[in-house]
Amino acid sequence: MIIQYPADLLAQVKAATAGRHLTGFTPGQGPRHPELMLIGEAPGRHEEKVNIPFSGASGQELMKLVESIGYSRQTVYITSVVRQRPYSIKQVRDKQSGKLVKKTPNRTPTKSEVRAFAPLFDWELHYVDPQVLVPLGNTALQRLLGPKANIGQLHGHLITAPIQEADPTGKGYRLSQHQYRIFPMYHPAAILYARRLQPTVEADWQRLGRFMQKLHC
Repeated sequence: MIIQYPADLLAQVKAATAGRHLTGFTPGQGPRHPELMLIGEAPGRHEEKVNIPFSGASGQELMKLVESIGYSRQTVYITSVVRQRPYSIKQVRDKQSGKLVKKTPNRTPTKSEVRAFAPLFDWELHYVDPQVLVPLGNTALQRLLGPKANIGQLHGHLITAPIQEADPTGKGYRLSQHQYRIFPMYHPAAILYARRLQPTVEADWQRLGRFMQKLHC
């Protein structure tokens, strides 16, 4: 299932992000009422092209981990806290021609950009209604639990807590009344940049798999 977002929320996001270096729009994907909702940071260049979340190199690593505990792309819901690709603009000299060319590499979304997408993410979370939230990396984790949350400290551990929701005033966040099960994980890109993390990441996912088995006993 590719989610269809309410037009008024899309318009609200468009107004809040006007003039920012954001491009494309990659919707969340997966079944309603899944056991797991995987939450990334933002789409990358590959996701922007094909409109499928986590479909690039990081996505390949993520699917290996998902499948290692008995799930698949079809059985989990995948989204990000920002639905457009954040990019920066850089002038670099082409090695062959020597001319200056413009590049638009990926970048981490700003806190204000994450906040601009917050009402859309809140709606998506309530609509999808997953059993367990799996934030991948610090950006997703801090969107849920606030700026002091750190993936290096919380990865691979179950947290049951309220999460941040967009405050209706538009000025920040408030805590949800509902308590969520949250299982933070390193972003799969971490493995690509630091292979030494792979055993830790794999162990975290096995821990999640054991928890999900107990949850359904």
